[in-house]
Amino acid sequence: MSDYRRLYLPGGTYFFTVVTHGRQPLFADDQNIEKLRSAFRYVNPRRPFEMIAAVVLPDHLHCLWQLPVADTDFSTRWQMIKTDFSRHVPARLNKDGSKNLWQPRYWEHCSIRDDEDFGRHLDYIHYNPVKHGLASASLEWKFSSFRRFVRTGWYDAAWGGSEPENIRGMEFE
Repeated sequence: MSDYRRLYLPGGTYFFTVVTHGRQPLFADDQNIEKLRSAFRYVNPRRPFEMIAAVVLPDHLHCLWQLPVADTDFSTRWQMIKTDFSRHVPARLNKDGSKNLWQPRYWEHCSIRDDEDFGRHLDYIHYNPVKHGLASASLEWKFSSFRRFVRTGWYDAAWGGSEPENIRGMEFE
């Protein structure tokens, strides 16, 4: 058994990687992506957080969240998101009635430290479809917050055709 300890900081900004069970390509289906969005919309009013950035690939997703000032509980939010999504996706049931749609754990990078760390994780999120050969540039991948960041001027629309130097060697899969 792992002795991994999660770090919970009130109001923290967190980077997450969440993977489907056995790398099933659940999100290759647009209807499942809509069910995932619906799960986020279901959870957010009940356990508020700001979704700063996200990308959904066929078998995993990455996102950057900001928790409310006095709040540390991202674990319950992920449990609720996974549960709500699982309720709406048909799958074979295990003997105990559960479904194998998600890996039981997820990876988080606790509390983005500074603007450079924030930018590096934002770049990682938005470059990920190119890294996996799903797009030739970040703008081509529709299941990403990249276009919103282009509209705000954070990125140029042509960004992401080649791997940014600041994320070389980063691996959160």
